[in-house]
Amino acid sequence: MVPSRSAAQAVSPALARRIALAAQGFGRPGASAPGIRQLDALVNRIELLQIDSVNVFERSHYMPAFSRLGRYDKGQLDRLSTGREARFTEYWAHEASLIPLDTWPLLHWRMQHYRDLATNAPDAWSNANRPMLDWLLAELAAKGPLRSSEIEHDANKRSGPWWGWSDVKTGLEVLFRWGAVVSAGRIRFERVYALPEQVFSAGLLGRSIGTVDAHRELVRRSARAHGIGTAADFADYFRLKTAPTLTAIRDLEEAGELLPVTVPGWNSPTWLHRDARLPRRIDAAAVLSPFDPVVWARARALRIFDFHYRIEIYTPEPKRVFGYYVLPVLIGDRIVGRVDLKNDRQNGVLRVQAAWSEADAPAETAERLALVLRETAAWQGLDDIVVAPRGTLAPGLAAELLVTTSG
Repeated sequence: MVPSRSAAQAVSPALARRIALAAQGFGRPGASAPGIRQLDALVNRIELLQIDSVNVFERSHYMPAFSRLGRYDKGQLDRLSTGREARFTEYWAHEASLIPLDTWPLLHWRMQHYRDLATNAPDAWSNANRPMLDWLLAELAAKGPLRSSEIEHDANKRSGPWWGWSDVKTGLEVLFRWGAVVSAGRIRFERVYALPEQVFSAGLLGRSIGTVDAHRELVRRSARAHGIGTAADFADYFRLKTAPTLTAIRDLEEAGELLPVTVPGWNSPTWLHRDARLPRRIDAAAVLSPFDPVVWARARALRIFDFHYRIEIYTPEPKRVFGYYVLPVLIGDRIVGRVDLKNDRQNGVLRVQAAWSEADAPAETAERLALVLRETAAWQGLDDIVVAPRGTLAPGLAAELLVTTSG
């Protein structure tokens, strides 16, 4: 049952858009040199950073901080997620994600769900390979945190194509889903596995949260990170099911933390978080990772920004419309274009493989995007930007950058 909408106040689509961006950390004065304090505050504000292996331009979990804070030292984000002093850890939250440490106990019910699925499936890999799982736990207990590649075992050989996991890697990932092992950070993007007691405090490990309470807290955090949203929005952030999400929303509405509102054109019951900022103006300028919370829910991106977005890395090249690794362009409070970026590390060049403007993009789009890309190249330690002649925005962007358009 969805709570009553009788007392819902109206929020304009433009204000809803600004609320959503403000909740995600846009529109705040930035530090001249963002450091540990700003990174910690950002992740606690947006709750998670999705991790993805694609590295054509930059790993996805590094991008949201750059989009919001500007140039920062990626090594500091690594420090925040490594070892016993870490403030973040990894787990399956949205997808594989960096999360604040205190979120990990909120996901114990999901870990138990994965265990139960394996227990109730006779053909599950874990049931046929219990000795391997026991051996891996003993190996980590004896040697401390390890990458899968550091574990010596006859079964530590990839099977099938180059991306096939070995039995050691499969076993570690099973234990990771169960919460029996955790992440102690990454080395060259390879996860380091550890027993929970090797990296987490006794206080964190002793925290027990019931499933109903955990769902309520996850929905509270999701709503705060959205600022404004529907039940589907709030559920998607931590990949929750509809029924427990609606129960949590009802509890939070009764407590006054979620306020029912209506947004013309949204066509779904909508709630505003009571602490959401209602800015009159947001003047952002950024490129967004395809896995940024602002755009990862494609239906929400269409509803808020009238932006139809699909990542095309898995689309055969002849069928791609905009390019391979296409990043949305945020200017002001609107998504006004998209750029296909490639980091040519060997030659020190940021390659703009294509650049497209949306139909209603403002006249200054190319000028402002050029400034963003110069900042992007500097952050990546690249010396040059080369724009290929593909896309409606490419000629203007090349002219703004004063670079030779490449073929």
